[in-house]
Amino acid sequence: MDIDPQRKEDLDWPKRWNIILGVDGRLLYLHQDSQLQIILWDIKASNIFLDEKIQPKISDFGLARLFQFEETRVNTIIAGTLGYMTLKYALGGQLSIKADVYSFGVVILEIVWKKEL
Repeated sequence: MDIDPQRKEDLDWPKRWNIILGVDGRLLYLHQDSQLQIILWDIKASNIFLDEKIQPKISDFGLARLFQFEETRVNTIIAGTLGYMTLKYALGGQLSIKADVYSFGVVILEIVWKKEL
């Protein structure tokens, strides 16, 4: 998440919580509520942008994968950022929604622990 240095101080705990909930809602939509199930495959802080109201926007759908709802996982080539990958995917190329959930967990840790976003 890149943010203007002058606005870093604006990110108090309630705003950080709203960012987490906003990303969560957008992922839930992509995974369950859209007509096509989309796995982003590369969720990381630098792919989340904040608008003028500090609402998160997910970007970079370059590695996104469309799934059929009956599919639970697929084998694929390994691509993305290592620190945000599940071990199962990094070692064997098995991609599933769990990969996005894991990456989102890493982003949450960054939001909570990082003093400078």
